[in-house]
Amino acid sequence: MTELQDRSVPVDAVWGRCVDRLRDRLAGASSTGDMLQMMEGELRSRLVPALPPGFQLVGHVAGRMEASWGAVRVGALSEAAGVSGNQLAAQFKAHVGLTPKRVARIYRFARAILSVDARRPVDWAQLAHAAGYFDQAHFSKEFRDFTGHTPTAYLALRRRFPAEAGFPPDNGPMPAE
Repeated sequence: MTELQDRSVPVDAVWGRCVDRLRDRLAGASSTGDMLQMMEGELRSRLVPALPPGFQLVGHVAGRMEASWGAVRVGALSEAAGVSGNQLAAQFKAHVGLTPKRVARIYRFARAILSVDARRPVDWAQLAHAAGYFDQAHFSKEFRDFTGHTPTAYLALRRRFPAEAGFPPDNGPMPAE
């Protein structure tokens, strides 16, 4: 469709011979309202087809993950959705490119990292617990997996660079709740 961008193109060049049938139907309409309904029907029929199978499932489950900042068991989500864990994982891989467990980890880590206020001392154990981590060791491992740094090394890096105007992580914590 980029070849049509910012260009005037006759409708029959895009829709082909069906334009003749549409013109005939429009010419036979008894009112402007009928013409508009016919045209709207034609346009609607050309919209992208229904969402692919599994897309709504993934959207719903991802929404639940987002709402809980990833602090929800993927097994509970698949059970609530009425699908197996393998089915849910396959749909996530197809539509998101990641497993649901990985997406939940990202949300949980985002909650943790966004609640760090580099201007103040950080109680890592409390922060880990508030973000839904089982213990500080689990949190530290995930922190290294996502950032390549320990929490303390990351905080030192954050403190070395002045806050940029309008950038939330360095202008104070974003709400974790």
